Amino acid sequence: MRFAVGFWVVSADTLTGVTLTRALDAFRLEARELSRTVVGLSEDEWDLPTRCEPWSVRELLGHVRVVIAWLPGMLAAAEPGRAEVSAVEYYRPDDRFAPRTNAARIGLAQDYAAGQGSGAALAEDFTATWQLVDRLCRAEREDRVVRTRHGDAMLLSQFLVTRVVEIAVHGLDVADALGRLPWLTRQAGDVVMELLLGPGWMHAVRELGWDRPGFLRRATGRQPLEPADVARVERLGIRWLTLG
Repeated sequence: MRFAVGFWVVSADTLTGVTLTRALDAFRLEARELSRTVVGLSEDEWDLPTRCEPWSVRELLGHVRVVIAWLPGMLAAAEPGRAEVSAVEYYRPDDRFAPRTNAARIGLAQDYAAGQGSGAALAEDFTATWQLVDRLCRAEREDRVVRTRHGDAMLLSQFLVTRVVEIAVHGLDVADALGRLPWLTRQAGDVVMELLLGPGWMHAVRELGWDRPGFLRRATGRQPLEPADVARVERLGIRWLTLG
């Protein structure tokens, strides 16, 4: 299956410009657009294949729901003493991207989606889940630290950046599977671009000449790079950050 197969970043520093409010606004707006897209899909549309094999649209949304549904439990757990991992460092290549872990990730999404009974029920539960997460997180401090299921102690704002990545990138996959135009919101696009390209992301984007969906497609292996693209990437000094 395909997750994000390589992002570029200039710096591995914490995204200091992404406050909790900014991360939550991007999360809410992007999740809301995904909810609006899947409401009213036919069962045939829910069963369309996606590029994230072996997932269908139904199972892919199930995956997105699963990865944001970790948050209530994280907030209820004991708070770590300090943050140790940034959003960039969260994507370091280790066991979280091993074949066994990917297989478990695939199975979780499939089992969850199958248990909903219908696409309409899945869409309703996805919406209820992200709205709950948004509400709980907005009650937290700016410096709130959480521990991920992989054991990373992170600022809540930094972990939410990774959830924005999930919703934004897989939103492209859902749009493509349904034959729809991508809806990537400006707020989510800005957060993801800052993660991928660092604080100077606006200059890099201008130099590359790609729009946000085009950048995400290329950065995640969903669209191949032309030789001229490779040359521009090398000239800008952009290096790879492996996501899985």
